[in-house]
Amino acid sequence: MFRKYEAENCIKTGAKIISPAIENSFAEGYDWCVETVKNSQHMDLAHDLEIDKAIMFLKQKDFNQAIETLKSFEKKDSRVASTAATNLSFLYFLENELSQADKYADVAMQADRYNPSALVNKGNVLYARGDFEKARVFYKEALQNDSSCVEALYNLGLSNKKIGRLEDALDCFYKLHAILRNSPQVIFQIGDIHDQLEDTAQATEWFMQLIGVVPTDTSVLARTGEIYDNDGDKSQAFQYYYDSYRYFPSNIPVIEWLGAYYIDSQFCEKAIHYFERAAIVQPGQVKWQLMIASCHRRSGNYQQALETYKHIHKKFPDNVECLKFLVRICSDLGLKEAQEYATKLKKAEKAKELKDQRATSGTRRGSGRRREGKRESSAGGRKSSGKGQRSHSGRRQAIDELEEDPSYKIGSKQDVDATYSDPLGPQMERPKTAARRRDQMEDEFGDEELGDDLLPE
Repeated sequence: MFRKYEAENCIKTGAKIISPAIENSFAEGYDWCVETVKNSQHMDLAHDLEIDKAIMFLKQKDFNQAIETLKSFEKKDSRVASTAATNLSFLYFLENELSQADKYADVAMQADRYNPSALVNKGNVLYARGDFEKARVFYKEALQNDSSCVEALYNLGLSNKKIGRLEDALDCFYKLHAILRNSPQVIFQIGDIHDQLEDTAQATEWFMQLIGVVPTDTSVLARTGEIYDNDGDKSQAFQYYYDSYRYFPSNIPVIEWLGAYYIDSQFCEKAIHYFERAAIVQPGQVKWQLMIASCHRRSGNYQQALETYKHIHKKFPDNVECLKFLVRICSDLGLKEAQEYATKLKKAEKAKELKDQRATSGTRRGSGRRREGKRESSAGGRKSSGKGQRSHSGRRQAIDELEEDPSYKIGSKQDVDATYSDPLGPQMERPKTAARRRDQMEDEFGDEELGDDLLPE
C-alpha cells in the first residue's frame, strides 16, 4: 500500500514538473500526461491528475478554466465528483457567489456526506449569510468526521464568538493553538476574546506573544496600546502606539492618539508634528490645521499661530471657526485686521445659515407631513453642529471636549460673536502661587531664646 502511494505521488509530481515544458502551454502538457496515465496501469489516477490540473489553474489565477475543468466531473464517480464539487463550492465562495457555492456544497455532500471540506463550505455559506447557529452545526459535523480539520475548528470558534458564546469560542481557539502553536490569527483571537471578557492581564499576555510572532504588525501594536490605555497605563500605551506609528506613519487613529497624548502631557510643541502628519494624510480636513494652530497658540507662539490661521483661511475661506480664531487673536495682538476678519465672519455665518435653511426647506418639500417634524429636528441638529464638536476615537477627552471662551466684541457699532471652540479641548489651569503677605509671615525663631552656643564669638 505504501509503495502504491509513493508511485502515485511520484506520477503527480512528475506531471506538475514536465507539463509546462513538453507542450506549448501548461494545459496541453497536462492533457498529454492525463492521456498517458489513462493508457497505463494507473488509469485510476487520471481523475486525480485532472483535479490537480484545476488546482494549477487556480494557482495561475485562471478561475474560469479551473471552474470549467471541475464542472466536467459532475457525472463522474462519487469520490471524484465530491472532490470537484468541493473545489467548485470554494471557488464560488471566494467570488462571493453564495447561491452557486451553496449549490455545489450540497452536491459535494450528496456525493460524500462524510467529506469534512464539503461540510465546512456549507457552513461558510451559512456564516456569510449571518445564520451562525446553523453554521455551527455543519462545523461540528465536520469535526466529528475529522477531528484535525483546523478550518472547521477555527470557523466554529468564530461562530461562537459572533453569537456571544465567548467561553466556547475560547475553548475552540485553545484547542487550535495546541495544533498551530505560532498561528498569528489564533493567538489574536485568544487575546481578543480575553479582552472582551475584560481579563486584561490575559489579554495583554497573549498580545505580547502575538507581537513576538509578528513584531511589525501595526494593527497588533496599536491594539496592544489600546489595551494598556484602557487599563490606565499611559506610558506603556504610548510605547506601543509609537511603535505602530513608526511602521505605518499614516494611520489616522494612531496619529490622533499620539497627538492627544502630548496635549494631555502639556507638550503641545510635540503634538504639532503628529497633527502635521495627519494634515498631509487628509489635506481636505480642516480640523488638523486648526489643531496645529491651537498648539502654536497654547505654546505661546502667537505669531506662528496667526500665520497658520491665515493659511487656513486662505485654503478654507468659509470656515467659521477659523475666522473666530482670527478675530480673537488679532484683537488680542491689537492688529487692525481684526475688523476685517469680523466682517468676513458675519458674512460666513450668514452664508452658512442660508445654506442650512435651503437644505431644511428642500427636505420639507420632498417629504410628507407625517415625517416633517422628524426631519426638522434633524435639520436643527445639523445646524447646531456648527459649534465645531469634532469626534475622536472615544478614548481622548483632550480633543473631544470643547472650551467655550467669552464672546469678543469688535467696535461699538458692530457686534460679532467670536466665541470659538478650541479643537484641543479645555486648557489646564495654571497653578495659583503667590507670596504670603508680610503680616502673615512669622519669624520661626520669634518665640525662642538663642543660647550661647548659637551666638557669634
